[in-house]
Amino acid sequence: MRAMTMVAGLALALAACGGKSGEQPADQPATPAPAEQAPAPVATGTTHEVAMDFDGKVGTYSPAELTIKAGDVVKFVVKSGPPHNVAFDPATLPAGAADVLGKAMAETMGPLTGPMKVGMGESYEINFAGVPAGTYDYHCTPHVAFGMKAKLIVQ
Repeated sequence: MRAMTMVAGLALALAACGGKSGEQPADQPATPAPAEQAPAPVATGTTHEVAMDFDGKVGTYSPAELTIKAGDVVKFVVKSGPPHNVAFDPATLPAGAADVLGKAMAETMGPLTGPMKVGMGESYEINFAGVPAGTYDYHCTPHVAFGMKAKLIVQ
């Protein structure tokens, strides 16, 4: 008897949920399909390497200033003193750059902030295809207080 009561209760609970499995209840709006994101532009130029270093007193990107062309890739490589990352301030970017750069930064830990790289030799690449020309100031989040700042100039 007890088992029969439990089965009847379960049947009532399922009926109250309404409909067949996978159907949307009539009183709830349908969930819209996720918007498709346009793919990031393809890199067409040179790959430039930027070293990321920290000696316990000063953090540096080397070179501290790099001029590239739209379509180039910049590869940031941990050389010493990790962890390191690359973070851009949207307020300082050229007009329209934040959206394009945000799509180009495939792996992030926040808006316009690349992931922490903790191992020697680890790297992070950013494709600058399709970004507007201008100056892109960036910094290392854990070492910004130690002067770890640099700039890219995109032509």
